Amino acid sequence: MPKITLSDHQPFSLDQTLGCGQVFRWDRAEDGWWYGIVKDKAIKIRQDGSILVFKGATTTFIRNYFSLDLDLKEVIKSIDQDPFIHAAIGSCTGLRLVRQPPWECLISYICSTNSNIPTIRRRIASLAEQFGKAIEFEGRTYYTFPNPTSIACEGNEGLTLCKLGYRQPYVFGTSCSVTDERQWEERIRRLPYDDARKELMTLHGVGPKAADCILLFAFQKYEAFPVDVWIRRIMQRNYIRNLDLDAGLTNRDYNRIRGFAREHFGDYCGYAQEYLYAARNG
Repeated sequence: MPKITLSDHQPFSLDQTLGCGQVFRWDRAEDGWWYGIVKDKAIKIRQDGSILVFKGATTTFIRNYFSLDLDLKEVIKSIDQDPFIHAAIGSCTGLRLVRQPPWECLISYICSTNSNIPTIRRRIASLAEQFGKAIEFEGRTYYTFPNPTSIACEGNEGLTLCKLGYRQPYVFGTSCSVTDERQWEERIRRLPYDDARKELMTLHGVGPKAADCILLFAFQKYEAFPVDVWIRRIMQRNYIRNLDLDAGLTNRDYNRIRGFAREHFGDYCGYAQEYLYAARNG
């Protein structure tokens, strides 16, 4: 199987990266192998020290997907601005943001609203099984994530088996709106962060947090700083003391938190967000 020897100067942890909650279609076996599907590829991968061993994708694909070309040490240096984030970075050494397929990321975060990770995973797996294409890999069947046309052509009723709840019309409406997946992706990628955020929030079911997650994880707009209940608590406890945690998260508070984060952590504040989130139970 192909191998990649990781640089001593550029930390990477496969377990931290795939286990931190940023992706929903990877599973870790007891023997340390991770199995997942990205685009039209079923992939298995494991890390043994400084060696990545994998099957199902090219070396170029793996390097790009796991952002191994990113100078993570420089990113960490730029966000390491206080003792709290310093401790979070230390507890998540080698965590990198993967480059997720934009369309799948969009639908995944529409399905994520008011949900926990196991539920999100079930919804996405159901969408793939109902509308995607089967791939046989090492004796198991995996499913690609469906394109917008595949979902839209089935009609809103075709989504009922996926048990998306109130998110069902959002997924259907967005699938009807994004008629050309590649053209949509290229348009969002060209836009500056603020304009791209506004554009995403015109889609069915995409609010501020989902838009920021999509821009961070799929479009590498690292100035995005998604705010959920966990991040809000962390920011109130350690950075912005006078947030009212008993009230709902208003747009005013959301914008205040992300504005502070951009100023405090800099252009890679999205990386700071992921370290704070991943270390929240530490």
